[in-house]
Amino acid sequence: MSSPTRRSCSQSGRVRSVLLLCWRDTGHPQGGGSETYLQRIGAQLAEAGVRVTLRTARYPGAVRREILDGVQIQRAGGRYSVYIWALLAMAAARIGLGPLRTVRPDIVIDTQNGLPFLARLVYGSRVVVLVHHCHRQQWPVAGPVMGRIGWFVESQVSPRAHRRNQYVTVSLPSARDLAMLGVNVANIAIVRNGVDAAPADTLTAAQAATPRVVVLSRLVPHKQIEDALDAVAELRARIPDLHLDVLGGGWWAERLIDHADRLGISPAVTFHGHVDDATKHAVLQTSWVHMLPSRKEGWGLAVVEAAQHGVPTIGYRRSGGLSDSIVDGVTGLLVDDYQGLVDGLERVLTDGVLREQLGAKAQVRSGEFSWTQSADAMRTVLDAVHSGERVGGVI
Repeated sequence: MSSPTRRSCSQSGRVRSVLLLCWRDTGHPQGGGSETYLQRIGAQLAEAGVRVTLRTARYPGAVRREILDGVQIQRAGGRYSVYIWALLAMAAARIGLGPLRTVRPDIVIDTQNGLPFLARLVYGSRVVVLVHHCHRQQWPVAGPVMGRIGWFVESQVSPRAHRRNQYVTVSLPSARDLAMLGVNVANIAIVRNGVDAAPADTLTAAQAATPRVVVLSRLVPHKQIEDALDAVAELRARIPDLHLDVLGGGWWAERLIDHADRLGISPAVTFHGHVDDATKHAVLQTSWVHMLPSRKEGWGLAVVEAAQHGVPTIGYRRSGGLSDSIVDGVTGLLVDDYQGLVDGLERVLTDGVLREQLGAKAQVRSGEFSWTQSADAMRTVLDAVHSGERVGGVI
């Protein structure tokens, strides 16, 4: 860990209360790796005696308040109104009113999934800005007007508003992206993802006898699952019995099902939807290769989950975070374009020795990650900020 770049002696002692802000939680139908990251680290902090409160959006079927793994969850607002309601709740709490009035956080983690909650307006230097990755490539999906506004806020407003705040991100590429937006490198700490242990009974099943490729991802446009479908369609003639398993749900699912139908490969593709952990790991265990053709990733938790089963991942180098979670040519392959994706997939599927070597090394590396380790690193950052310090580099 790098040395603190600034110090102030106005605060001391360890963090005892943390407020987490995120637009979704792990129960949300569109929740993914970034929500898992916050929940798992929050749970570890709660177990260590920290009072952890998560403020997030409501969704159909969700209760307004619940406690999950020691994390006290409050839900209000929708996709965009969650930011307004959270900011109002924080402001009201400063004068002893509203649902956050008893929280009194030492530190606030403001998760910027494109937009920040601007908690700095209420809590000042006590705010840590958590950014998994920059969203330049994703903003167009929000529409031409909202896309421009969102990117302006993310790239111009937020770096200026938080210029004195601590940042946390999950990979070296994401840290570089933040630095390019003007964030002080000395204020960017890297706390990598952990991973939940795979259920023991899913680690003993045999690999499928015929080639099976798996995609583990939310089904949204920037994940580019179409590239995986196209690759399977292209290789089916050369690799008999090739099958693709798609694990995950999302609002783009019907488009993908239609795309597979247009390609004529529907019988060779299984869309499992959102599944429980046991099912997810059971499918991973039988797979030969994991594909993650995402346009942008902060880290790629799915890479490590597949690696637990000795399954290597192929993904795009330009995605950012995958160049950190995949060691190219060692635990998987990084490719530059779609044709590289097809060629790499064919190579790994047809070369059993290479596939076994990549999978074995991926499995070994997966043992380096745990949520306990991630939470300890985050606690180091939070305690530093509580003491008036700023830290940078890999924690």
